[in-house]
Amino acid sequence: MKLPPIISAKEFQNLNREDLVIVDAGSGDSAYENYLKEHLEGALYVDLNKDLAEIPQHAKNGGRHPLPSLEKFAEVLYRLGIDENSHVIVYDDKNASNAAARFWWMLRSAGIEKIQVLNGGLQMAKEKGLSTNSEIIEAKKVEKISLKKWKLPKVDLDFIEKNSENAEFLVIDVREKDRYDGKSEPIDEIAGHIPGAINVTFKENLNEDGTFKNPEMLREKYVKLLKNIPSEKIAIHCGSGVTACHTLLALDYAGFEIPNLYVGSWSEWSRNDKEIATNI
Repeated sequence: MKLPPIISAKEFQNLNREDLVIVDAGSGDSAYENYLKEHLEGALYVDLNKDLAEIPQHAKNGGRHPLPSLEKFAEVLYRLGIDENSHVIVYDDKNASNAAARFWWMLRSAGIEKIQVLNGGLQMAKEKGLSTNSEIIEAKKVEKISLKKWKLPKVDLDFIEKNSENAEFLVIDVREKDRYDGKSEPIDEIAGHIPGAINVTFKENLNEDGTFKNPEMLREKYVKLLKNIPSEKIAIHCGSGVTACHTLLALDYAGFEIPNLYVGSWSEWSRNDKEIATNI
């Protein structure tokens, strides 16, 4: 039986901890320092920039957070004590909108089925009384798994350029509206959006307390948006292929087939002399 991709703090408390690999997925300059100060009891650390991406010299080539090589990711999983049989719980401090969702997508794409994201992240876990400490534990000893390919669908810049304005396809940009509209751009060099892309921010997947909306609410929302377009003709993107995974996670939670991830996202598109649309 397939596990739901989201797990509540209460459900997490009732699990047998001996069977789990708990992962604190961090991003940002102070992420590891924050992990050392406090994390969920038994959690190991994984870093967005160092472990979940292969940061390029120029974001023109694949965006700001291209996927690492399969060999590198296999090493990361080995270090964390994760194999095909592991039950993994991952969280971050950004309501799963950042490294936790990216790690979920990468594990699923690597063939690890028992991967769940802690609903509401570290904040909600602490509110619900889950134990935290600063203890660093050793990972379980496992055999290193061999990864042959990313199993979940993804597309590249050429695919987006050919299809973004095709009525049979749907490109969803999950960034904040001001970035999409072209009014501001705090990270990349140019503001705006890919022509033909619609804006459905990842924050629309969440309740006010930072937890995911329930599957029924998400399904009702996305049934209207997706308009029976098949998943292979849908691509989700953000700034660099990270928060897009939050919407992919929400779609899986709502019972949809997981559509394509455009990993390069806006950070790649906007650096390659492609057409830029704005709403100014």
